[in-house]
Amino acid sequence: MLMKGMPSACAVVAYPFFPVNNYELQKFIPCIMISRTNYTEQESPHFEILSDNQKERIFNGMMRTLQYTGANVHHEGARELFKKAGCKVDGIRVYFPPEVILNALSTVPVVTEVFPWDGDESKKIIIEKKRSYFGPGPTPPNFIDPETLERRKYLRSDASLVARVCDALPNMGYVQSLGSISDVTNGLADVYEFADMLRNTTTPIMSWSFTREGCRDIHRMGVAMAGGEEAFRARPNYVFYGEPISPLVSDFHAIDKCMYCAENRIPQVYSPCAIGGGTVPASHAGQLVVALSESMVGVIASQLISPGTCVIIGGVQSILDMRYSVYSYGAPELSLLSAALTEMVHHCGLPMYSTSGCTDTKKMDMQSAMEASLSINDAMMSGANFVHDCGYTESGLTGDIFQTVMDDEIIGMARVVEKGVEVSDETMGLDVIHNVGPGGHYLYEDHTMTHFRSHYMPTLMDRNSYESWVEEGSKTMKDRIIEKTRDLIENYEGPRSKVPENVDAEIEKILQEAEERQKNQQ
Repeated sequence: MLMKGMPSACAVVAYPFFPVNNYELQKFIPCIMISRTNYTEQESPHFEILSDNQKERIFNGMMRTLQYTGANVHHEGARELFKKAGCKVDGIRVYFPPEVILNALSTVPVVTEVFPWDGDESKKIIIEKKRSYFGPGPTPPNFIDPETLERRKYLRSDASLVARVCDALPNMGYVQSLGSISDVTNGLADVYEFADMLRNTTTPIMSWSFTREGCRDIHRMGVAMAGGEEAFRARPNYVFYGEPISPLVSDFHAIDKCMYCAENRIPQVYSPCAIGGGTVPASHAGQLVVALSESMVGVIASQLISPGTCVIIGGVQSILDMRYSVYSYGAPELSLLSAALTEMVHHCGLPMYSTSGCTDTKKMDMQSAMEASLSINDAMMSGANFVHDCGYTESGLTGDIFQTVMDDEIIGMARVVEKGVEVSDETMGLDVIHNVGPGGHYLYEDHTMTHFRSHYMPTLMDRNSYESWVEEGSKTMKDRIIEKTRDLIENYEGPRSKVPENVDAEIEKILQEAEERQKNQQ
């Protein structure tokens, strides 16, 4: 039934969204109430760094760079592939015409899914715009020992430890190792790392390798865990990470591994670590142009080989601190450049591999918390897809699982902001507001019992009274992080016992074959 004085048709758009007189407001309010029946409005508050015009200029700068400056490609097979597609090849230099770039961008899939090997759909990764997953990073040579808290070389046992802890952390969406194993046969750190992580987490893994042979070993393990090649292609359980070299170089192994992943439909990352003022221009726009150009070589190669295969670009973007010659992982420019590159990557229709949760300080402390919080929040608000390096300290030279555990809490808090505010008749609660009225309280209301459970409940933050805090040991944040991390290490078993015996045997067989191959190559 229409109220007296209300328009017969509720065309909300006919009413301007600026102050109106009381009479018009009375007509306007009921119209909105009816037009939104059974309708929920919720917006995730993502920010943007670049204007549409800036995006177009940077995109065009990338196109011009690849067309007129080109990139060095140290792989004869890749150069031949590019030449057949219409690129100009001069020695190792390849020049990419706009139509080749645009054709490649047109075939990258809009959505790709990566699956946990045990079938737990809650851990499935959906690679699509504005959906973010956080994880550690790969390959630091050093690690903070969980018992002594001292810096030491990264060991094989650490890969299993990191995998198990990340498996237990609710906000780690994928797993990387936080280090490069030092106590196995030289050249096999990559395959041992993947083998041990695969058996100690069901969370999807992002792997890496030195060469195509290692890439193949890792693929064989993933296929064994999936239950065969066809099953793997339908439900891939890992993403492969590859990295060109700034400025504008695709070395043999980087592009060779890129080609292998495309041939086998393995979701992959192809992204550089660009150093502002070192390997790319010190100006931010110049850095974005070069970084985007470097990744695009892998995009083109993958799509020429296998149109529709998933390729993710982006990478670490930060500056060279000229005072110390350090590639800064805690600089605010890392957050700024990563967010801007995220916009450019999404502008190209591709998923973004970004960076956060890292620090330049040497151990988890107040500086690491400040730098991690800024970068995690900005990565979340920019809508980056894979966000790595949660747990990096010492400018990427040391992995710290305690930092990863702290980052997990920061990510959980940032998720609250990312989710935004759900606006519906139920969440506005006008009925309960009316029933309680002025001066009342909401403690015993059913509405409260329904909705307070959606509030974020931290596991590390201190909200207790001073007296209770003292009674419980006057623990600092650092104390609580160490306590939680050690408890996970000691008591969380992970999925190791669920690995099928035949798969475990196949993984051991692959490792032994890798050992034999490495022995024969020496």
